[in-house]
Amino acid sequence: MALFPVFGTAQNMSSGKTDSAKIATHEFSVRQAVDYATKNNVEVKNALLNVRIQEQTNRELTSAALPQISGTGSFVYNMKLPVSLVPAEFFGGQPGEFQKIAFGLKYNATAGVQLNQLLFDGQVFVGLQARETVLKFQQKNVEVTEEMIRTNIYKIYYQLVASKQTIELLDANIERSEKLLKDTRVIHENGFAEKLDVDKVSVALTNLQTEKIKALNQIENGYMGLKLLMGMPANEGLVLTDTLSYDQIKNDLLVPEGFNYAERKEYQYAELGVKLNEFNIRRYKLSRYPTLSLNGYYNKNAQRNEFNFFDNGDWYNISAVTLNLNIPIFTGFSAKAKIQKAKFEWEQSINQREYLKISIDNDIQVAKNNYRTAISTMDFQKKNMELAESVYQQTKKKYEAGIGSQTEINTAQADLKTAQTNYITSLYDAIIAKVDFLKATGRL
Repeated sequence: MALFPVFGTAQNMSSGKTDSAKIATHEFSVRQAVDYATKNNVEVKNALLNVRIQEQTNRELTSAALPQISGTGSFVYNMKLPVSLVPAEFFGGQPGEFQKIAFGLKYNATAGVQLNQLLFDGQVFVGLQARETVLKFQQKNVEVTEEMIRTNIYKIYYQLVASKQTIELLDANIERSEKLLKDTRVIHENGFAEKLDVDKVSVALTNLQTEKIKALNQIENGYMGLKLLMGMPANEGLVLTDTLSYDQIKNDLLVPEGFNYAERKEYQYAELGVKLNEFNIRRYKLSRYPTLSLNGYYNKNAQRNEFNFFDNGDWYNISAVTLNLNIPIFTGFSAKAKIQKAKFEWEQSINQREYLKISIDNDIQVAKNNYRTAISTMDFQKKNMELAESVYQQTKKKYEAGIGSQTEINTAQADLKTAQTNYITSLYDAIIAKVDFLKATGRL
């Protein structure tokens, strides 16, 4: 069985090599591994942070519709007072002549409070209406991310469980080959077998031992990959407690029932995307409407020739209220272009949603076919393994009785190993077909 053909990430198989007194060791079922990843996987964490970021963005948008109050203050020191020319005849001079007069005082201070209140802005109000949908969009993205991580964890987890069973089969075959090598040597010493027969069994045994070393390395890397996906530190121990058996899979056969597209997280996500694009169209349409705002201020102003603002002196009240109306008349066709662009983006989201429905139908049908095939294959491979075991045992008895050849025993042993490997592969294929079906129907 080829180990880890799909998942390139790899991590460490922590079993009995860690110091339990210093390093934490986790014993996880597949569901516990998923729960751990939900809390620690970096992609899930960032998706959750996006929800919190959106919450603050919504608060920022809400603030645009609330009163904006600010304190103001200014201080001016006129090093040179501005000079104005006034007709000299105002002061008894000749007509046509002008008198230079400096207006103002050296020091000028103003303090006050200012209020701005938006009364109507179509874009802001559409944004307020879209707040809940945008937040749901980010929350749904969390669910989509969690489902993706969950699917990958199921596949890697059961691949490691299947690989563990492969190691057990390799150990059994190694033990069987060691026994065969011992028996062949005895037969050779008694003159009933050639030295070549001993060498052939020895080569087969070495190949099995080499295969086990490579498999253990791949499993170790696979554990590291599972830890990485879960967000678990590489130096912590991980023990997988779930098993994979024929009876377990046969007793949990799926009975496909009715399906609704809304059960798929991706479809829910696409629906929210369509709705957001509808808000976008409304936003740009309302951008052509007038905006109305209210502004007001109340200030205290004082002017001095000396810097004595904190002494007794007059401060003059200044206040005003302003109603501002902004009517878009010509914006260079930008509003129309934005509306058309938003409509095209809305149509794209509709197309993506419809394509997703086709894709979901395809996923479900393929998953059903694969699941049925995987179950049938598992049944055949179980029978084939049992038959290969029977053939090997009979061939071994003939060989030990001196009426069978070395070629026959080698062939029987190779066939048994192939049948065992195919059986473990069929178990893994069946459980993964189940995972894919649950994923396709939104029930994983």
